[in-house]
Amino acid sequence: MDAPIVAMVWLGMFARVWRVEYLEWQNYLALGLAVWVIYVVDRLLDVKLLHSDDPRLGPRHAFVKRHQKKLGWLALAALAGSVFMAFFVLPFRLIGLPMEIGYLLPAGILTFVFFSLNLASAGNPEIPHLRNLLAGVTFSFGTAMLAHLHIGSEGVFHLFQSREMLCFALLCAVNISAIHFWEQSRQSRDQDFQAAHELALTLPLAVLGAACILSAGMDEETTRRPFFYAVLIAAALLFVLNRQRERFSMDALRVLADVALVAPFPVFWLLSSAT
Repeated sequence: MDAPIVAMVWLGMFARVWRVEYLEWQNYLALGLAVWVIYVVDRLLDVKLLHSDDPRLGPRHAFVKRHQKKLGWLALAALAGSVFMAFFVLPFRLIGLPMEIGYLLPAGILTFVFFSLNLASAGNPEIPHLRNLLAGVTFSFGTAMLAHLHIGSEGVFHLFQSREMLCFALLCAVNISAIHFWEQSRQSRDQDFQAAHELALTLPLAVLGAACILSAGMDEETTRRPFFYAVLIAAALLFVLNRQRERFSMDALRVLADVALVAPFPVFWLLSSAT
């Protein structure tokens, strides 16, 4: 349930920073169900495509394998629920209006491309950085769109240019790549390998931190600064977690990586209330 919780928390943050007065609970439920379905389908594909002794298969995959039939039916029911809400409960701007592209089409395309890359890289033991970047963009876009469609005349293309959505996308991509790096670092003690992947993780965190500071400085009205501060805090927590990774088990690191994404919420709420 960690991925749906992260998505729903950040949906609330997107809504607050974009001054959406009230976001109905159906938006949170639809998002949570959709994210859960994608997560479960991704795990089911891993179980089907990867060899049983593949080191990328962990306790979560073992749980999915034991209960794959039940999870498959639950995922189908959750998908039906989220599709029903998208077409009959949520605003029509989600699926599109005459002469206007809806948010659901690019979200579906991003998800399709993500699963295509996932299938293409199933046998590759290297960290799939391109797939992780696309996963971050997909997660960020899907989360932000349910708040963005409430802010008036702005549309899909405006969301793709949003600094908030892009910063959160990079944060999510680094989060996913960090978990892959931590898994592989437990399997290899090669110093060159460690140094290369350490740089591949530290560099985007530094870029993300600089982007957040720059974006916060560009906000003359200071209303959006709390959002960028929240992303900055999450990036800093991931950096600390990476430096201290040897102290934790792999299962603990997976949980803590998602906790790092949720932890800035109280700070964001306090700062946004003050502005």
